[in-house]
Formats: sequence, C-alpha cells, structure tokens
Amino acid sequence: MCGEKTLVLVIEIWIYFVLLSATFGSSNLAKMNNEENPGFISIDCGVDADYIDEDAGIYFKSDSEFVSTGKNKNLQPEDGSSNPYFGKQLLNLRSFEEGTRNCYTLKPEQGRDNNYLIRAHFLYGNYDGKNQTPTFDLYLGVNFWTKVRFKDLTEWWIFEIFHFSSSDTIDVCLINTGDGGIPFISALELRQVNSSSYIGQSFSTLETLSRFDVGYVSEYNIRYKDDPYDRSWWSINDNDWALVNSSMLHIGIQENNDNNKVPVEVFRTAAVPGINRSSLSYSYTSSYTWYDLYVNLYFLEIQKILPGQRRKFKVTINGDDYGAFTLENSKPLTIRSNKSRGVVNFTINPTQDSTLPPILNAFEILRELNLTKPTTNQADVDAIMEIKQVYKINKMDWQGDPCLPSMYIWTGLSCSNNDKIAELSKIISLNLSSSSLRGEIASAFSNIRAMQKLDLSFNELTGTVPEFLGQLPNLKLLNLNGNKLSGVIPRILVEKVETGVLQLSFDGNPKLCLTAPCEKTKKHLILPIIVSIVAILVFLILSIMIIIWIMKRNRVSKGRKGSLVESKNHSFTYSEIMSITNNFRDVIGEGGFGKVYLGNLSDGTQVAVKVLSESSNQGYKEFLAEVELLLVVHHRNLVPLIGYCNEEEIMALVYEYMENGNLQQHLSETRAEAMSWEERLQVAVDAAHGLEYLHNGCKPPIIHRDFKSSNILLTRDLQAKISDFGLSRVLTTLKDTHVTTQPAGTFGYLDPTCRASGIFNKKTDTYSFGVVLLELITGQPVIVPIGDYHCHLIQWTYSSIERGDIKSIVDPKLQGEFNLSSAWKAVEIALSCVAPNARQRPDMSYVLAELKESLSLEMASGDDKSITTLLNEQDLSLPSVR
Repeated sequence: MCGEKTLVLVIEIWIYFVLLSATFGSSNLAKMNNEENPGFISIDCGVDADYIDEDAGIYFKSDSEFVSTGKNKNLQPEDGSSNPYFGKQLLNLRSFEEGTRNCYTLKPEQGRDNNYLIRAHFLYGNYDGKNQTPTFDLYLGVNFWTKVRFKDLTEWWIFEIFHFSSSDTIDVCLINTGDGGIPFISALELRQVNSSSYIGQSFSTLETLSRFDVGYVSEYNIRYKDDPYDRSWWSINDNDWALVNSSMLHIGIQENNDNNKVPVEVFRTAAVPGINRSSLSYSYTSSYTWYDLYVNLYFLEIQKILPGQRRKFKVTINGDDYGAFTLENSKPLTIRSNKSRGVVNFTINPTQDSTLPPILNAFEILRELNLTKPTTNQADVDAIMEIKQVYKINKMDWQGDPCLPSMYIWTGLSCSNNDKIAELSKIISLNLSSSSLRGEIASAFSNIRAMQKLDLSFNELTGTVPEFLGQLPNLKLLNLNGNKLSGVIPRILVEKVETGVLQLSFDGNPKLCLTAPCEKTKKHLILPIIVSIVAILVFLILSIMIIIWIMKRNRVSKGRKGSLVESKNHSFTYSEIMSITNNFRDVIGEGGFGKVYLGNLSDGTQVAVKVLSESSNQGYKEFLAEVELLLVVHHRNLVPLIGYCNEEEIMALVYEYMENGNLQQHLSETRAEAMSWEERLQVAVDAAHGLEYLHNGCKPPIIHRDFKSSNILLTRDLQAKISDFGLSRVLTTLKDTHVTTQPAGTFGYLDPTCRASGIFNKKTDTYSFGVVLLELITGQPVIVPIGDYHCHLIQWTYSSIERGDIKSIVDPKLQGEFNLSSAWKAVEIALSCVAPNARQRPDMSYVLAELKESLSLEMASGDDKSITTLLNEQDLSLPSVR
C-alpha cells in the first residue's frame, strides 16, 4: 500500500511539473511576441498551438482565438512552399465548408487611428484531394478587397494592403460566392506601419502590386528581421541595367532620414544604366486599368565617390518631372509619385553636370483601393458584440459587421439604411427567441438606441425586467414570453403600454406582474417597515450632506483670507507682490481674469504676475483650478508656477517670465520678422510634448480645454510652453474618458461637437491643437477674412488643398524656404487632428511622433530648402478632405 501511495504521489508531482512547464512556455511565447515583434499579429491558420518560427524570427499564433468557424487542414510537405520565410505557414490552412461569410477579427494593441499592413496568404496544394482550385471573395470589413482564384494546384497568392483603421477591430472575411470550391486561408498577418508613404489621399487603402529590391539576386526574398515592417522585397533585374552592390562596404543610414525604414540589405544593391545606355527606365501596365497607381522610388549612394565626381539625376514619372537630386552619403532619398490611372512609367536621367550615371536601389508600385463603405453604427456593433459574448451566442453567421453588406446581415437582425452611402446602418430589430439565453437581461441592450422590436421569448432569462428597456426611445414591441423573470414590470414600460406606444408580452413568467405585490403570500407589514427605514436613511443622508456643504462653504470663504495650500515655499504676501511688481507699474498683458504685470524677484529673476480683477466672477474658480494643478504638474513645456498670493486684498499667480510673448503675436501679419519653418515645427513639437504629457503622462489624465495660440508662450530661445490652465479638468479616474460640463474654450479653437454636448475629452484638445498647427503652417488667423466675408481656417485650408498648390497653403512670408516633404507631412497631421469625427483623430503621442519626423525632414534638408523651382516643375498632390 505504501508503494502504491508513493507511485501516485510521484505521478501527481510529475503532472504538476508538466503543467507548470507548459504554463511558463506559453508565458514565454507571449512575452517573446510582445518584446520581439511589437505591433505584429501573426496567425498561422490551421495549426493547433502557438510557436516561434526560427527561420523568420516571428511568433505565430494559432487562429483559434480569432475565428470561431472552419476546420484545420494539412498539406503534404511536397505540396508546400520551399521559401524559408513562408514555407512553414503554407503547410496547413483553415477551410470553411459551412456558412457564406467567415471572418477573422483582429484587435491590434495600438487600436484605432493607426496604419497597418495586412497580408493574407493562400496555397491550395490540393489539400482536399479534389484537384479543383476554388474561387472566392476576400473582404476587409464590409468592403470587397479582391477575388481569390488560382491557375493551378500549386499557385501561391499573397494579398497585401496598407489600411488606416478608424476602429479598434479589423475584420478579414472570406466569402463563399458559389463560384465553386470552399474558401480557405493559409496565413494572416498584421503589422503597424508608421509611414506617410503608405497612406493614400483621404486616408484611402493602398494595395501592394510590386516591391522590388533592384540588383538583388536570390530565389528568396528579404523580409523580417531585416525589414522592421516585415515587408517582402523580391529580386528584379533588367537586361538594360548593370548591377552594383556594396558587399565590401559598410553602409550607414541616418535613421532620421529614413521614414520608410527601408532595410540596409535592400539598399546594399542597386542598378545603373547598362552598356551604351545613360538612363534607367521601367514600364508597368496594370490589369486594373481603372485604378489609380503610385510608385515609390528609393535611392542611397552605395559606391565610393571620388573627389570631383558627382551623381546628380532627374526623375520623370508618367510625364511629370521631379526635380534634380544629388545623393548624399548615408542619406536615403524617397520619391513618391502623383497618382496615375493604370500605368506606371518612370525614367531616371543624369543631369548635364553629373559625372556619374543615375542609380536605383528599390521601388514599389501600389494601387489605391476605395474601401470606404460605411459600417454599422459603432455603438450598435459594440452592444451586439457584448450581447454575443455575455450569452455565448454561437450562430454561424454572427461574424463580421452585423448589418453590412445587407446580403450577409446576421440572422435575427433588421437594420436601417443598409448599403446607403450617406448614413451609418443601425440595428432596429433583434429577434433572439429560443436562443438558449441564460441569466439576467444584459445592460448592452440599452445601447441599441434605434431598436424598435426586441424579442427575447422562450429563453431561460431570470431576474427582474430592467427599467432601461423603457428608456429605449424607439421601442415599439417587447416580447418576454416564456422566461423565468420575476418582480414588478417597471412603471415606465407600463405607461408606454397604457398610452399605446409599446406592445408588451410577458406570458409564461409566473412570478412577473404589472403591479405589486406579485405574490399574495407576502405580509402587508413588510412594506411599511421598508418605507420607514428608507425615510430614516434619507433623513440621515440629507443631514450629512448639509453639514458637509456648510463646512465646504466655510473653507472656501476662508480661502480668500488665508493660504490656499499649506506650502510656504509657494506663498507670497500682498506686500511682496507689491514689491515684486514695483507697485503694479508695468502691464504686459490683460485677460478676462485681470491684468498681467512684469516683476522681479529679490534674486533678479524676471517673472509675470497675473492679478485677479475684483470684477471677474469666473476668475476665482479658474484661479483655484490653476494653482491646484500647477502645484503638482511639472513639465518643461508647461509654464511653471513660481508662487501665488491669496489674501483678502489680492489674489495673484506668479509665473516664469516668457521673453518672447505668445505664439499668436509671432504669427501676426504686423510682425516684421517671420518665424522660419524649422522654428515653427519646433514650436509645434514643444506644444505637442506638453499636451501629450497632460493626456498620457499625468495619472489621471488632464484635459486643457482652452488650447490656442495665445496660450502658447515662448522663451528667449523660442521654446514653447503651454499656459492658462484655469479651464483644465482632471479625469476622476484612469478609466474615465471624458468630462461633461458647460461649454468652455475659445471660438474657432473649440471642437464644434462640444458646444452642443458639453462633453470634453482628449480628442477635444487634439482638435484645438490641429487648429494651432494650421496657424503655424499657413500664418493665417483662425477666422480668415476673404473679401466681404469670413471663413474658418479649416475650410480655408481645404479649399487650398483642392487646388493642389502647396504655395497657397504654407505661409507666404516664408518665401518658399521649407522642405516639401516636411510641409506635406505637417498638413496631413493637422488635417487628421481636425477630423469631424473625434474617433478618427489620433492620440497626441502619435501626433508628436509624426511632427518629430516632419522636423527631421526639414533639418535634414540643410540649406537647400527652396522649393520654388520644384513647385514650378511639378503638380503637387496634397491630401483631400476626409
């Protein structure tokens, strides 16, 4: 017996260690995904477990957490690909024999308002033994992406797009069109890509048609880890080109100049004109003749340039000339074409004063896809997804968008505005009768605001009927028959029934009734006791609230007589303020709170003293808010509070003195000397630093609510610092996303949606920042005078963009002294910040990163900043209104 017990104990310990090892193994795999592959989602479709692909250096997940339908299938090893980067992922697949639409739901950690590379792989390989290649459709959300068809059994397809996502989830759907065969997929990948070269006009989607590493000779492609975005670079050679490489040289690339993060291994090879040729040419005609195409050309000097030699060339793409370019060591050059219809032709010619032939390292050809069909209202989508999760609903067609396309609408749903361009579709009817629902009625139903009919009959629902059902404004029919609900039906529902607004059914719920008491066995004594207890509790609560209010009022009234905060280091007396300001002699500003005086501390430090006017009603609240915030918040791009005075005679704030005034003054037309483009970008970066700190560096976050150019102050060295926090609000907890209050801020800078709703959040500040950035770019005021009328700066910018002329957008006082790519990126950032839909606006951390790139482009251009000649030679294309 002892031996048997010992054996059992050994087996239990062994099992424990096996499970523990598996747990740590999974944890290490997940950690590897987060640390080694940031911004990646890599799905090997059809495998049972996650793994690390040693050849590719990528952590792959099984698709079990991304899709709920389909079956795993395997190919024979001889039918798979021999490519070491893709071969393992192509040895298995997931096929979808059931259902018309089957969808993978991707939830990138970076969330909405980001650009992603999305890539889908397909290899049939006769996995089903039918020797019949299938044909089916591939959708991105509600939009048709492409048709998947094969010429033979071993043909391998990769479809790759760059998509700017405005939602937190991305659906990739396979559609059985009935053309023959079962839809399947071999692998699905997503990578975050921060490059403006992969964003089309109006944030349209771009599909990769070709991506070539010129001069590269290999049967394999260059991919991750060489390429941080995990793009695939394929080899290409032309009989008219001569190949060169730098295998013997060290190549260094200045990261600040490489927006597109082209791998060093790609830059290591290149082509120059062949024998008896002086130029490089390439022609491409797409089978998609009705699509707009772009080409990206990449250049880097990889040969040793001797004294007196110069490589200078001109680029012509589809008849448009793109200036004259000289390559500099370690500085990559990217040229992005204007869009053209169906054809790409480019030629690279040497200039007359060039001693070396032109060079080309790599290029890409992309087509623009219009994947902009409206989706179902996001609130409805979130609600129905929560309902699906709460009740574990596993219906075959409950995948992808609930309402769209209308031919694939979920069973049990009716929706409005199906397939209409102008409006988002909304759920108006939901039939979940006999769906095995258990538990209470979920609160998510209350978020489907347009719902007219709700059928929850013949399920196992318990608990009471929630009052929020009566608050659905459009509900006309509610069927609760055949459940286990109990209690009294809320009065708001009964009133709607009595007035004929609502048709209510609740038969088959024995413990559910219209009026109390529902059960006759209840004693009549219980209700009076409950009423008495409630009355006593209400009296006690009201008494406590009155006492707290009186104490709070006393503290506020004493605040004007005593110190605001028990911190002697920040407190000044009235006499000290008089001395600092020399009896309030020099006025340097004035606002709704009162006047600002120039002052000097005892050590000679200059300060600005803001004194509250007695006639300012709102000023006292703003005074309190600003002191309380600035005593605990500190950042190099926020104007620091040196101290304050809070006495009966005076209330004042003492700040660091900013020698160069505010940004609005510097952008004024009356100012003789204009800020340079680099100075403007640096001011924008400084201000973005400060705002990003308030939003993401402070816990809980802080919303400024009055961000404008006059509240951006400048030091002697033009360092920008944000000021005036009187209207700022702190989110109560980290989970809060907004505050609801009376509309505040300044006309022109205030998000229009806030004036009606009174709801302020981070994206409210982002809108205001976008307006200030447009001021910096254009030099125009927020309200632009045009003849006899005025328009907002945003509309003025849009009208200028439609003309496609950057000279009419960038401040003419700069006289063309700025880098074209830098200006273009700045305009794109500003327009993304002022998008009408707040969800489409980026977070300030993204805005800051993009502005830094724009500043890097400007700084890298050196002294050769004039674009006057370039503007005359080409037709510039700027982003249109989203």
